Order: sequence, then structure tokens, then C-alpha cells
Amino acid sequence: MKRRVSPVITTDELLAARIAWGNGKVAISKAFEEGGVDAARETATAHLNAVYGYNMGPVLFKPTMASGVQTFRTDQDGALAYFVGHSEEYPLDAGFAIQGWRSMESQTAAEFIEGNAAMWMGWISLTDKDGNVTKVDKSFGYKKDAEGTLRVVLHHSSLPYQP
Repeated sequence: MKRRVSPVITTDELLAARIAWGNGKVAISKAFEEGGVDAARETATAHLNAVYGYNMGPVLFKPTMASGVQTFRTDQDGALAYFVGHSEEYPLDAGFAIQGWRSMESQTAAEFIEGNAAMWMGWISLTDKDGNVTKVDKSFGYKKDAEGTLRVVLHHSSLPYQP
């Protein structure tokens, strides 16, 4: 008998989705350190397939450190290039997810849930292997897919304003 999955998103699911997102960045960093660019790409592709909603259509993705005509990315190739770098199509991407990340924490500013769609905004802090912390302002939009998996369909990130 097939288990019925609730289409309604919960606060706990939003937290689990952020944890999965952070764990993915740590896994990509470790794959890069242990196996180089090819291993990082393989891990990042699996992460994108597991967490993001590219199976549902374009994902509205605005990475932290992107500019010009490549500021906004709507396909998986653009996200992969941002996370791993080493891309001829995206020569300015240094590989955000290969920076030696070891942990991620999130702090919620607000969330909005309505049925099978939700939005979250707050701060994400990533700590690298040397203990350095990078804190970014982050907004995620989520939607449950047909199988009941919560997917990122909007990812907006920026560095905090420094007056």
C-alpha cells in the first residue's frame, strides 16, 4: 500500500531542507578535496538533483557572487558552474561550494507557508575548515513535487549590506 504524502509543507520540512542544502555544500567541498573537480561535479550534480526543482521547470537562482549577464541562472548548468567553478561557460565562477566548507547554520528571519509552496528568508552561515565564517543573506522558495519531495525553486543570496 502506497503511503499518502501530505502536500502541505511544514516548518520542520523547511528546516530539514536547509540542513540538506548545507550538508550538500559540505559534501561538495569534501569531494573536491578528496577527488578534485570531477568528484565535486558528481557530488554537486547529485545534490542539485536531490534538493533543487529542476525536474519541475526553471529554478530562479541568484547566486551570492555573480554579476553581469550571468547574475541570474535558471538552469542546472548555471548552478553547477556556480557551485563547482571550472566552467568555460561561466569563467567568473570560482566554485562557491568548493571553499572547504565544514558546517552550515541558519537563522530564520521569516517564513511563509501556503499549502505546497513556501518561502524562507534569513541568514546562512557557512564555516570553512579553518574556522572562518561566511554569512550571507538568503531567500529560498520551495514547492513540493509530485512525489512529495520539497524542492528549492527560488534561491536568492547576497552579502550583507555594509554601510
